[in-house]
Amino acid sequence: MKGFSYLRNVATLELHPDACIGCGRCLEVCPHQVFSFVENKARIIDFDACMECGACAKNCPAAAIRVDAGVGCAKGLINEWLREQNFYSVREKKRGQATF
Repeated sequence: MKGFSYLRNVATLELHPDACIGCGRCLEVCPHQVFSFVENKARIIDFDACMECGACAKNCPAAAIRVDAGVGCAKGLINEWLREQNFYSVREKKRGQATF
């Protein structure tokens, strides 16, 4: 999904290059090509494309990546909009599920 971006400068993605071991897992699992390799280390090349799915952090064996998974994902944005539009019934609000 190259070229797709979310809100600018709001992702919680953090990469600690000194901790990166150069395995390339982040490049393999990121659905939006947020990362690249520079001098055998991962680098963030498209910060705003991060959808905060957490795949990079979960698959990093060196724990060089941190992201608050789910904070900016589509599910969170849609659920917030549904709450604002009162699409949730009182019963579903308690369980966190929408009714249409």
